[in-house]
Amino acid sequence: MIYNDIDFNNKQVLITGGAGFIGSNLAFYLQEKFPQCEVVVFDKFRSEETFNNGNLKSFGHFKNLLGFRGEVISGDINSDLGLLKNYKFDYIFHQAAISDTTVSDQALMVQTNVNAFKDLLDIAVEMKANMIYASSAATYGDSDTFSIGYEKPNNVYGFSKLMMDNLAKKYMEEISVVGLRYFNVYGEREFFKNKTASMVLQFGLQLLDGKNAKLFEGSDKIRRDFIYIDDVIQANIKACKPKKSGVYNVGTGNARSFQDIVDILKNELHINRKDEYIPNPFVGQYQFFTEADISLSEEFLDYKPRFSLEEGIKSYIEEIKKTHG
Repeated sequence: MIYNDIDFNNKQVLITGGAGFIGSNLAFYLQEKFPQCEVVVFDKFRSEETFNNGNLKSFGHFKNLLGFRGEVISGDINSDLGLLKNYKFDYIFHQAAISDTTVSDQALMVQTNVNAFKDLLDIAVEMKANMIYASSAATYGDSDTFSIGYEKPNNVYGFSKLMMDNLAKKYMEEISVVGLRYFNVYGEREFFKNKTASMVLQFGLQLLDGKNAKLFEGSDKIRRDFIYIDDVIQANIKACKPKKSGVYNVGTGNARSFQDIVDILKNELHINRKDEYIPNPFVGQYQFFTEADISLSEEFLDYKPRFSLEEGIKSYIEEIKKTHG
């Protein structure tokens, strides 16, 4: 499905973090719908480097780009943006970031997510490119209201994304800038996120392994706004032609429980097995409820989510089976 009337053919598009989950899906959307679009993927790609929490520093993986026909650049947004100086991009989709919410290195988080973003915004101004970037529902933290202006980040990741949003507003008079606050995204090409992949995938793989789904105690009351990857791509494409620059929520507007995910998966996989409940070790640093207010997204991006949780999991289920092997 083509989401607006922009013709990306013969346009130059940069996707930072393009070997990651959302970035690679964007790359293939543009390649498939607009075969003459010049897509450049810029990604750090994974190495054996890890953060102090033991998680990988980069989730970018070449296998997410198998079949991609555009140009690929290996680089770090903190030090290698100079590699882009000879291009003239029309649109920049900035998906690269430290997205691991458990990383505690505050200096590195702010440097990577905020300082590098400023450098990229300056490049966008110089090239007169539209900037569409990944923000996050983590900006809301412990808030019980998920509307712009009610931010209470409870970790440095959420703080860094809020600082990105504040920074972006300073550029909105010069170029078109849209920040997209993703809620809980799931779907194809997330496997290489490892432990940070969605619980839709993790529960699906547990069930296919013949195991009981392991849920936190009270999972029927832990409710999040789960959004399927196709709707995230829709939001990104519509953000290329906003009625107004700004920061917008990307969710369904309908919170669902982790128990719902397991129940839907078991129904799709025809599995009848008891669930296992374990204590939640993340009390105090965990969002027990998120539900996007998408009224501004509907008004200014013409964004309308197409997939309920049931429909998203149904579309994803064959990929989960293939991932399991």
